[in-house]
Amino acid sequence: MMLLVTSGVAPYLAQAESILDVGDTFIVPLLLKLAFVLGIFFVVPLVAGYLEHKAMARMQHRRGPVEAGPFGTLQLVADGIKFIQKEDLIPSAADKWVFAIAPGVALVPAMLALLVIPFGPGVFALDLELGLFYVLAASSVSVLGVLMGGWSSANKFSLFGGLRAGGQLIAYELPLILAAIAVAVQAGTLSLVGIVEAQAEFMLFGTGINLWFVIPQLLGFGIFFVAALAELSRPPFDMPIGDSELVFGYMTEYSGIKYAMYMLTEYAGMVTMSALMVVLYLGGWQLLPGVPLPGCEGAGGLFDCDVTGTLLGVVVTFGKIMLLVFVMVWLRVAYPRLREDQLQRIAWQVMVPLALLNLALVTIAKVVY
Repeated sequence: MMLLVTSGVAPYLAQAESILDVGDTFIVPLLLKLAFVLGIFFVVPLVAGYLEHKAMARMQHRRGPVEAGPFGTLQLVADGIKFIQKEDLIPSAADKWVFAIAPGVALVPAMLALLVIPFGPGVFALDLELGLFYVLAASSVSVLGVLMGGWSSANKFSLFGGLRAGGQLIAYELPLILAAIAVAVQAGTLSLVGIVEAQAEFMLFGTGINLWFVIPQLLGFGIFFVAALAELSRPPFDMPIGDSELVFGYMTEYSGIKYAMYMLTEYAGMVTMSALMVVLYLGGWQLLPGVPLPGCEGAGGLFDCDVTGTLLGVVVTFGKIMLLVFVMVWLRVAYPRLREDQLQRIAWQVMVPLALLNLALVTIAKVVY
């Protein structure tokens, strides 16, 4: 266990060891953590994709996938097999090496971010003291893969899409980081596990009522959610793809497995950002504010859990993640694509000032109370 002490904040314990740290050598924990991260990376985004297919179909009065597997649950697996079998085309004028590695550059950051996100009591690969900083830094790298793909395709529509993605990252990374900093200020730590514990111990001023950070930082949560949508190029912020304007944006020239990697990047990003919002604002694996998990002791009943408590915590976490993914899908269906000037105006004239205001209010409240 690691003791974290911050100025003006009561010391609290942040869990440092994972349930995957077993055995006397580093080989077994390393293999378990790799299997854990890869399993989440390749399975949960497929669940998110299936949820999007079925939810959009229901909202648009369609049936959605029904043929591949029970209730169409294997549709994305079938799509993956289809993409593997398709011919991998490379434009003759393209920068072949950059064109080939761009999807991987976009894909890997989401996998790296999963290393430090806690999915339950002790259910994480690493608990870094700078975990929040690490996740934000890793997530911002994926835009390089988009820029590389757009530039190397030797296609003006692809280049426009890549440049739009770069503009969105610059515009929306700032409010996203400012919103996350406000959470770190309130929690007194950058450790994601520590932030979950801080929410379990946070009480409404002058009362004994436990609250998650989403209540005092509702504005910050809204800013983070909108900025995350823009970073992921999800509708209504999907201008880098802009199929009605740019054919298919930076992915125009991609086919086969490389195209599938870009699509997996989108769904993995949805899961990663949703998991980060669950940890920062929605109490992590806490069932309800002030309600301890069965079989858990310490820090509001969130740590030192038996098997039942651990499994329940994982189920709660993934349930919250899928709820946020559903909201992202809902927004895709409900709102039309914005214009590029509208996107930039919202970022610089609305999001950044509100994020600075939120950070100032949280900092003042932290000092006063």
